[in-house]
Amino acid sequence: MYEASPCQSREWIDKIRRTTIGIDMEHRLANGVKSRRIYLDSTASTLQIGVVRDIIEQYTPYYANTHTTVHFNAKLSTHEYHWAHQECLKFVNANPEIFGCFFVGSGTTGGINRIARTLCIKHPKRDIVISSIMEHHSNDLPHRKHFNKVIHIPVVVTEQGMGAIDLDALKRALDRYGNRVNYVAVTGVSNVTGIVNPIYEIAEMAHEHGALILVDAAQMAAHLPIQMSGHANPMRDIDLLAMSGHKIYAPSSPGVVITRKDLFSDVEPDEVGGGMVDDVYTEDYLYTGNFPDREEAGTPNIVGAIALATSLYTLQSIGMDKISEHETEIIQYAIDRLSKINDVVIYGHHDTEQYQRAGAISINIRDLHHSLTAAILNDYFNIAVRNACFCAHPYVREMISDDLGEQMEGLTNEELEALAELHRGMVRCSFGIYNTTEDIDILADALEEIVGNKYHFQSKYRKNHCGEYIHETFDFDSTRLFSTTDAVDHWLQQEVVR
Repeated sequence: MYEASPCQSREWIDKIRRTTIGIDMEHRLANGVKSRRIYLDSTASTLQIGVVRDIIEQYTPYYANTHTTVHFNAKLSTHEYHWAHQECLKFVNANPEIFGCFFVGSGTTGGINRIARTLCIKHPKRDIVISSIMEHHSNDLPHRKHFNKVIHIPVVVTEQGMGAIDLDALKRALDRYGNRVNYVAVTGVSNVTGIVNPIYEIAEMAHEHGALILVDAAQMAAHLPIQMSGHANPMRDIDLLAMSGHKIYAPSSPGVVITRKDLFSDVEPDEVGGGMVDDVYTEDYLYTGNFPDREEAGTPNIVGAIALATSLYTLQSIGMDKISEHETEIIQYAIDRLSKINDVVIYGHHDTEQYQRAGAISINIRDLHHSLTAAILNDYFNIAVRNACFCAHPYVREMISDDLGEQMEGLTNEELEALAELHRGMVRCSFGIYNTTEDIDILADALEEIVGNKYHFQSKYRKNHCGEYIHETFDFDSTRLFSTTDAVDHWLQQEVVR
């Protein structure tokens, strides 16, 4: 692998931005103006970077199924699919002698579900999982389903807001439940605030109590370097990690589980079918001990895996430390600009030196429903954000309650309910490698205009039965831009003409 110099890293980051698919997408807005879309929804799914599209176009003519090397294209596909696994291990610095990697079909969610099902069988006497209040539902509900109890650790709360997971509270939980704890499951980066958790300190604490650590890296992998093994103190190594290709600039790619291979040995694979057996008899079958074959029943998402590995290889070539520096500058710039706007609330601790952030900032405009704020940003400014609770309901509710504080004093039940409804979610602005400070300036200018003209914008919308805000006169018809059936019909007609 060719590693970039600092100057080359900046040049390559700029090249990625310029070649990202859809980065220059334009839409006509409610005010009649046509402008470039500002994509601030990367925490949900990143855009596809150009190198992924180009490499997949080069590979596609050679496509064939894996699990055989008897013909040329199958041999090539098998080699590239194996390479994809190795790139995932390299990306998170996982020793291939100890760790294995396998792909799953539904992102990080599928990976964590598989881990929960396996480890509850592997260590049945360890019937408790420790997690945190800030987790995405995907790193909470699987543990609730398969274990007797899930303990949710709070985050640190200061006058500047909520920070990372409270390590003192974690220690108390580990001391209390001891050898009943199977693993500690924690997000590397919050999908709501972008606050980074100290995963290596958490790993050391878990291991001191005989427990494992599972890191949900869905929001971490695209933004920060990760080291699963090779620490000077091996107690700081990470046992299991899950991440999603669609959040690492390779849409339609699979989820990934990286695990110590011994944790899945001696447990029958969760999914059975072709490719994961050594032999099948009329009355029995023998599953293979080979990793990852034993965990990948059926035909894999070969193209998606190669696309993901392409993205990972590209990011490693630039340097994840350089990417982190680039994005940290954007995050800090965003906090500095947005914090100066009246009536804009930024959730989470603001001091990024004390609590590092990556990838996302969540906000609200006081006295404006989060759904309406998101709609205005889209309809009038072509800024794509996401709103609501981001599949992290307890964490969002706790932050909103903390923010409302004094506003709730002395209100009647009806007034409290109205206030709660207004603030039952947030607006999340999330960033990727392709975002710039210019994007932040456009966002900040838009928020200032909305704050200064709240009633004007409110008058343009009505609320439907689903709680969404719909513009009274402006209607976006997606089929005018793209329709799969229309595109296929057009293609067929072109073929007929030829």
